[in-house]
Amino acid sequence: MNLDDQKNAVRERVWSTLIEAKISTSDARGHIPDFIGSERAAQLLASTAPWQRARTIKANPDTAQLPVRARALAENKLLYMAVPKIATVRPFYLIDPARSRMSPTEAATSRAAAANSPLVGTEDMRPIDLVVCGTVAVNRQGVRLGKGAGYSDIEVALLIEDGLVNDNTVIVTTVHSLQVVDEPLPEAEHDFRVDLIITEKDIIACPSARRPNGLIWPSMPAEKVAAIPVLGKRAKRHFN
Repeated sequence: MNLDDQKNAVRERVWSTLIEAKISTSDARGHIPDFIGSERAAQLLASTAPWQRARTIKANPDTAQLPVRARALAENKLLYMAVPKIATVRPFYLIDPARSRMSPTEAATSRAAAANSPLVGTEDMRPIDLVVCGTVAVNRQGVRLGKGAGYSDIEVALLIEDGLVNDNTVIVTTVHSLQVVDEPLPEAEHDFRVDLIITEKDIIACPSARRPNGLIWPSMPAEKVAAIPVLGKRAKRHFN
């Protein structure tokens, strides 16, 4: 079984577990699963020192992390949210609570961000204090599996490459406790690990781990480079 097949087997098992336990509020399969307890996980995250120190946060756009994004805005933190599928050459929304007239929960949705928030590239961004990522499965060593599209890995690699994420940036994920597995998880060179796992009942600190230095071009399929504008732009610069 190759690495991708190993990852997919874990994802399928976790998705099935969440659906059977009625923990996911929708059909989780194929997605970063929304889960019952996501509000509580956001509350626990907000109790941690890395969150309280953070002034700038980068987050994924999935529903599971909506309570985290809303809390960031409610606490007047500057929020960068990834554009779904990294579909624009400027791949992040800038959501500034000082300029928003919406409630934090509304402003933190993908729909509101697309309609109201400016797009920014890394050249326009401030250094990131805390990265929040969506996850399907994660172990206590911090190895995580997303939904399989690789967008989070690319987003973090872009930020690392441009000096906006470094070894002092804390990377966290919020998940249901059923998504935390005890087994080793398959891991590729381009995968990053998380420093903190926050569930609906636990705060789990993970060991320090190596992070990629940026984009790893040999692992990037040509069709992905073609489909993601910021990668196409960087590929021209990288290979010319």
